[in-house]
Amino acid sequence: MKILLLTKENFWCDKAREFLMVHFGEQNVRVYSSNEKYKKIPKEILGEEGDMLISFLSPWIIPTSLLNKFAVAINFHPGPPEYPGNGCYNFALYEGAMEYGVTCHFITKKVDAGPIIKVIRFPILPNESVQSLRDKSLSYLLVLFFDIMGMIIKGKALKPIKESWKRKAFTRKDLEELCRITPDMPAEEVQKRVKVLIIQGCLEPT
Repeated sequence: MKILLLTKENFWCDKAREFLMVHFGEQNVRVYSSNEKYKKIPKEILGEEGDMLISFLSPWIIPTSLLNKFAVAINFHPGPPEYPGNGCYNFALYEGAMEYGVTCHFITKKVDAGPIIKVIRFPILPNESVQSLRDKSLSYLLVLFFDIMGMIIKGKALKPIKESWKRKAFTRKDLEELCRITPDMPAEEVQKRVKVLIIQGCLEPT
């Protein structure tokens, strides 16, 4: 099986890459990774083709022209069906969600809109921060990755489950609006926004 992995460069992504290399062979896995946000997908990626395309925290929106070159294309999203798109951790905390999760789904033209394969859910704790929710979510996402890839290794077909996305995907514009703080904004709202955007000691939307 020829696999294309689109990912980032961090602990969780490294583990996902290593897993594929071990179980499918280095010669069968092509990996492209970047931590740069909102960049166009590199031209060299568009020339790839194979059996399976895997997006694990990929920073790129994958065009249909590339999807058509693979028999199967799946994405691992660090949020539940209630929070598709950008800023999933931030919006969940901003809205006071009591539960969160991670999702594996088939990739379609629209971002975070394809048929869902599996969801792992877990509670959001009372004093959850963006940092803690992100780290916990990425750990669950890696478990989900191992589970789904284990199914593929055993020859099991990936099938949609009876679960659907609950809203349209949050966009970059939506996240930028959440980051906006104005002089006339109530102090309570300012504090709320700052709390859900702070990560590692600085304001940084995820």
